[in-house]
Amino acid sequence: MSTLYLLHKPYRMLSQFTDKQGRATLADVIDVPGVYAAGRLDYDSEGLLLLSDDGSLIHRIAHPRHKQPKTYWVQLEGQINDEAISALKNGVTLKDGPTQPAKARRIEPPAIAQRDSRIDPKLHPTTSWLELTISEGRNRQVRRMTAHVGFPTLRLIRAAIGTWQLGDLAPGEWRKQTLHAPRPTKAPKRSGAPRHRHSK
Repeated sequence: MSTLYLLHKPYRMLSQFTDKQGRATLADVIDVPGVYAAGRLDYDSEGLLLLSDDGSLIHRIAHPRHKQPKTYWVQLEGQINDEAISALKNGVTLKDGPTQPAKARRIEPPAIAQRDSRIDPKLHPTTSWLELTISEGRNRQVRRMTAHVGFPTLRLIRAAIGTWQLGDLAPGEWRKQTLHAPRPTKAPKRSGAPRHRHSK
């Protein structure tokens, strides 16, 4: 049995519990001893962050080998077009190589709290929203992908990691979830003479 904490990380908060520069950290919103973040979310990004005190669970969630899909709501500069969405779906080539194909679609503005530092409509009079699902974890990948197709990211919210959803958590709120490991199934009894295993 493991315990998982689903946290809505606010904008401009580090995905860690201490900072020598005095910036906001997870310690400002969650006071649970012995937990660590499974992966990270950039300082200027918002949304779902998973934490646990179970090291093996953290590894299963965060390690790139397990390829947990991550879904983001992205507010973009300008009205994204079909050509750009198609390029994201097929994969784009960044400086560190081509990205894997992604799921991408236009969405209406999500029902989520306004950010403390709002997007200035005078500087950005036209924006659009995109839902993007990727299974990689490169540094600032979503921002680089949208910039590559000509629509820079203005606001980035992680909505899901695998089957875990941000749901109705407000910035700084969290909820606790208990995970029950499946019980091992017993092998059926065999009749007749015992068989010997041979290594291949």
